Amino acid sequence: MTNTNTNANDFTATVDRYIAVWSITDPDDRAKAVSELWAADGAEFIEGKQYFGHAALTERVTEAHEAFIAGGAYLAAGGDDATRHDDVVVFTIRLDHAAGPEHDTAWSSRVFLLLDDDGRVLADYQLTVQPLVAA
Repeated sequence: MTNTNTNANDFTATVDRYIAVWSITDPDDRAKAVSELWAADGAEFIEGKQYFGHAALTERVTEAHEAFIAGGAYLAAGGDDATRHDDVVVFTIRLDHAAGPEHDTAWSSRVFLLLDDDGRVLADYQLTVQPLVAA
């Protein structure tokens, strides 16, 4: 598969939107962002769990938002290490402590995205590289 409709620089916007989606507070805006980021048949795979389609992905993002971001304990951030090869984008996402020194990371994960021809996420794999510690 080749991304015929996505130029080589568009992947950074996809990464930025992916990191931002976890921090969207309004439920309607969050659902819209999920539907714009993931393909209709998109999926996410995380440590023994799988989410398929916009409804399940919206629920997944909402649960993560409420557990980690909404209470103000953590901020979602990127690792500034995004790279792309054809349809695959790889980068680090972090949960940084909201209080404390900059980049005091509580959790991080390598994210592997498989994009469709329109630049939407078909498959999203998160592989934890630093376990979440108590806030």
